[in-house]
Amino acid sequence: MNYREESLKKHYEWKGKIETKVRVPVSSRTELSLAYTPGVAEPCLAIRDDIEKSFELTRRWNTVPVITDGTAVLGLGDIGPEAGMPVMEGKCALFKAFGDVDAFPLCIRSKDTEEIIKTIKLLAGSFGGINLEDISAPRCFEIETRLKAELDIPVFHDDQHGTAIVMAAALINSLKIVKKQLEKIKIVINGAGAAGISIAKFLLNMGAKDVTLCDKGGIICEGEEWCNPVQKEMAKITNRRLMRGKLIDAMKEADVFIGVSAANCVSPEMVRSMAKDAIVFTCANPVPEIQRDAALKAGARIVGTGSSENPNQINNVLVFPGLFRGALDVRATTVNAEMMIAAAHGIASCVKDSELSEDYILPYAYDKSAHKKVAAAVAEAARRTGVAKL
Repeated sequence: MNYREESLKKHYEWKGKIETKVRVPVSSRTELSLAYTPGVAEPCLAIRDDIEKSFELTRRWNTVPVITDGTAVLGLGDIGPEAGMPVMEGKCALFKAFGDVDAFPLCIRSKDTEEIIKTIKLLAGSFGGINLEDISAPRCFEIETRLKAELDIPVFHDDQHGTAIVMAAALINSLKIVKKQLEKIKIVINGAGAAGISIAKFLLNMGAKDVTLCDKGGIICEGEEWCNPVQKEMAKITNRRLMRGKLIDAMKEADVFIGVSAANCVSPEMVRSMAKDAIVFTCANPVPEIQRDAALKAGARIVGTGSSENPNQINNVLVFPGLFRGALDVRATTVNAEMMIAAAHGIASCVKDSELSEDYILPYAYDKSAHKKVAAAVAEAARRTGVAKL
């Protein structure tokens, strides 16, 4: 099937992937008086006296916006907020299907960091959490950091943390197969944007010691003037070997390659230069850094991609429905590192050790039991770390 052509036809047919649904009866005078005026004045006054009751008396407790400015949509780049709507609607559909979270697309016509932050803050009282999506780096870092500091509901940039969590889950299970330890392996990440930087930070937080970041200019290293400010900060905690050069140099003897970068930037020779039992995750979209078959032929033992057409699809959809379900259920005030690590281990645990194989390292995205396990793990971590209100 040509998914692109068929999807376009379906979108003309669907005319949108989500809609609102009335949850209360409004077919009589009594029903109208209870759901709307005059009866509705009473819950309004209750919320006026205690804003926390907005989580009990409205749907706020289960509502999340999927917010973009349209500057980094899929692999399409800066296509504008309206053009990002099909992706945001799709994400909302997945929120509902896999997490029973009511999500709404909000596409903001601004690239100004302060304007975006202000807009989200002004709208935050309507929601139980905030999901940021497809906002280009480095602005996405400041937007998320500021909102997490200034709001008392969970703020989550899925391109950063969702990617990091599912990548970590894939790595946890892959390392079981190749019998290597996270603390002892050499990891190379290509693509030092939002996803790559978040993956590096997350793996270091989980215990990795040897992580090297690469970007278009080459290996991220202290003293490299071509790096942007965020990359210069990352140079202080990655590449402790202080290697310089290009991706081809970084990949020599690497145990793990993680690609969140560009199509066809990895050659079979580069994979052959990696350590024995190499793990290769190629998630450039829609064309990977190297084709799966070529990587396997070059000696990689385990290959994961972003495509549903291949085994081992590494997809954020395994993360955000369950993560928000768990956070909303306990009315968490934030999404902290412990909750994200719990999500990664929750995903990984969905594949039993007896089931693990080179072609089965992650549960399938449509496995609803996996999302429930993530939700339970996140909720428990929120309570354990004191950020849950329930």
